[in-house]
This record gives sequence, C-alpha cells and structure tokens, in this order.
Amino acid sequence: MPYAQVNGQRLYYEDTGGTGPAIAFSHGLLMDASMFAPQVQALRQQGWRCIAWDERAHGQTATGSCAPFSYYDSANDLVALLALLGIERAVLAGMSQGGYLSLRAALRHPQVVRALVLIDTQALPEEEHKMAGHQMIVQEWLQQGLSDERAAVIEHIILGQGWEGAAHWRAQWQRMQPGDLLAAFTTLATRDDISGDIHRITAPALVIHGADDQAIDIERARAMAASLPAARMVVVPGAGHAPNLTHPQPVNAALLEFLQQLPA
Repeated sequence: MPYAQVNGQRLYYEDTGGTGPAIAFSHGLLMDASMFAPQVQALRQQGWRCIAWDERAHGQTATGSCAPFSYYDSANDLVALLALLGIERAVLAGMSQGGYLSLRAALRHPQVVRALVLIDTQALPEEEHKMAGHQMIVQEWLQQGLSDERAAVIEHIILGQGWEGAAHWRAQWQRMQPGDLLAAFTTLATRDDISGDIHRITAPALVIHGADDQAIDIERARAMAASLPAARMVVVPGAGHAPNLTHPQPVNAALLEFLQQLPA
C-alpha cells in the first residue's frame, strides 16, 4: 500500500500513474479515497493521472488519535503529496470537506492549482442549526458508539435514501475511532469563513451540486460559484450530498466536458 511521509503525516494515497495531466481527489467528512472510484475509472481511460488520498483522521491515514488540525493543514498535506509525486500543477477535485481544503489550497498555493472541481461544498462555515445537529450526533457517537438509528441519519444526509452501496459506508463509520472522529468534527466546526476571499481564485472552477443536498443548501453553492471569477455550475437532479458516488454518470459527463475545455 502506498504511503507518503509529508508534513509529519503518514498519508495513504492511490496513484494511477502515467504521464498525463494530473487530477487530485479529496474526499468528504467520514468518507475516504474510494468514494471517487467512479471518477478515477472514467478519467484514467482518458489518459488522466488520478491521485486519490485519505485525509487526516480518515480511511487508511487514520491513526486512532488524530492531533488537532485545520483545513489549511490538509491543503498543505495535499500540496506536499503532489510535490512528492513530482506533480507541479494539478486539477483539485474535492467533495464537501475535500472542497474546503481544495479552496484553501487554491488561496495558499495558487501556482499548484490548474483548476478546481467543487462537489457539494461551500466557502461559508456550517449553518448554526445544522452544526448543532451534527454535534448532538457526534457526542452520542463518542459516548455510546454509533447506533443503527444514527448511522441511518448519517446515511440519509450523505448518501440519500436507499442507495444500494450504503452498507459499506455504514460499516466504515462503525469502525471509526473516537480520537479521529473528534478531531475531524472539531476541524469542521471551527473552520474559518473564506467567502470574502475566494474572489482571488482565478483558476477555472466547476461547481457540482446535488439538487436534493440536505447537508449544504444549494444556494450556498450558487453564491460560491458567483464569487469565483471563472466558475460554472452544474446541478445534479435527484442527487444528495455525494452525487459523484450515487449519481456518477451525470457527474462524470460534466467533469469530462469541463476538463476537455481546460487550457493547456
């Protein structure tokens, strides 16, 4: 299994290799690199070098006792990983939390970012009432473990109702260690508001959002797209918070069209 030692972290990553243009996929909260399997499969066939990685406190990067971190730290992790792999510029594709770190990478390391693909994400902090609900679930999870009832709530928020692949992710959540869970949610809850800064990001951007996303209101995505100087937006009908996983066909179509139109 490939691991990279960067920024004092041992990061798990997957790299399809090759000499084609690079795209780096950053997953959402409680997810891991495998959530981008439909995109990696489609793009590698088109000659793209696809890198997907597990962020701090998640997947095979998780240690069980993650130290406090910010999304700027995660952005630095990604940039350092790309440098280690010899990649000077890449398209950064991030879903939700992955979008938070990708936007911050674009602000702090613009020379690395060829373009952005922002899937069901935002530049704003969490809405207070939604964060309160998240905190209630997390506190119960930390104290009593993840019940089937709470797992069903998380499934509905991230994956929508009745998606056929949900059992795999419920099992993943059951295995998450308290130290990683606490660190991940603390980072989510304490992140800064960058909505007033993203106008400085000049890289082309594709904003993709599920029409039925319950985690992030679609109007927040529209506002983000309007603030980015070179952004276009695609809405995925019937999709929730993770359309790249649950509705890969329209997401892949939009992604391929966007990438084909990028300047060299």
